[in-house]
Amino acid sequence: MPINFWTIFLTGLLTGGLTCLAVQGGLLAATIAQQQEERLKEKTNKSGNAFPILAFLFAKLISYTGLGVVLGWFGSLFQLSLSLQITMQFAVVVFMLGTAMNILKVHPIFRYFVIHPPKFLTRLVRKQSKSKDFFAPMLLGAFTVFIPCGTTQAMMALAIGSGNPVLGALIMFVFVLGTSPLFFTLGFLATRLGDSLHNKFMKLAAYVLIFLAIFNLNGAVALTGSNFTLENVGNDIWCFLTSCKSIAAENAVSEAVIEFNQGYYNPNIITVKANSAVKLNLVNKDGSSCMQSFVIPSLGILRLIQYGASDIVEFTAPKKTGKLTFMCGMGMYRGVINVI
Repeated sequence: MPINFWTIFLTGLLTGGLTCLAVQGGLLAATIAQQQEERLKEKTNKSGNAFPILAFLFAKLISYTGLGVVLGWFGSLFQLSLSLQITMQFAVVVFMLGTAMNILKVHPIFRYFVIHPPKFLTRLVRKQSKSKDFFAPMLLGAFTVFIPCGTTQAMMALAIGSGNPVLGALIMFVFVLGTSPLFFTLGFLATRLGDSLHNKFMKLAAYVLIFLAIFNLNGAVALTGSNFTLENVGNDIWCFLTSCKSIAAENAVSEAVIEFNQGYYNPNIITVKANSAVKLNLVNKDGSSCMQSFVIPSLGILRLIQYGASDIVEFTAPKKTGKLTFMCGMGMYRGVINVI
């Protein structure tokens, strides 16, 4: 099952670093601060701030790779149901929004969205941070596997969906590797620059989290089968302003071939007649990640089609005219079946 690792790396690079910094950065900063305080007491050179961060990131990379092996093996035993996928995606949205609101200090109640490590781990980190080695940041980096960020949870779901321990490990390895440059840069700057600039970085992370939450919420709503998505609302407004043309009955088909490509379906618009038998031939030519999961939420149809494979979906179109949306397993890429 080919996976677009370049896309996964870019996801980590462009979004994962900020979201992970928002959730885990405070713990790393606290550890570095304690080590820094110890150096100042001993009047030693304070130029070693980069090494604890590197130790933290290295341990994090190893632990998440191991997690990917477990998730891939777990996914080989069963596949996530559509309802569970929707629940997980809504949970990610709530967690991301709560984390952003906590960073922006909107209300004290949002502090409950901050996931704290176990007390025994905190005590161990504090104890080890007073030593001259880098055991504390490495230990904390390894234990971040129990404190996943919002975007990381989506990658964990992808690792499960791979159904393969090796692919699961590679997915998590590439993603965490992508988060590392930004996480290192911001983490290093946070130890060198004042609180004011650090707070600005955290606010930026909060705004990115809000944007990602809205994006994920839109996908989760689409997975429920609702037409109340940003795209549909925008299309309705456009049609209201420009008077969209009606769909001709002669364009209706009873059988169609839908090809899965990187990030899109071909075709992505199909017309069928109400209450008619419909046959869809699904061919995965180049679809990876969530594109390997084909969903028609309103009909409860879910198919998992690996790269190079094909499948057939047959159903009876609804008696009521309207639109049936089909999409990938995360609601990111979509198409429409017009029922006339």
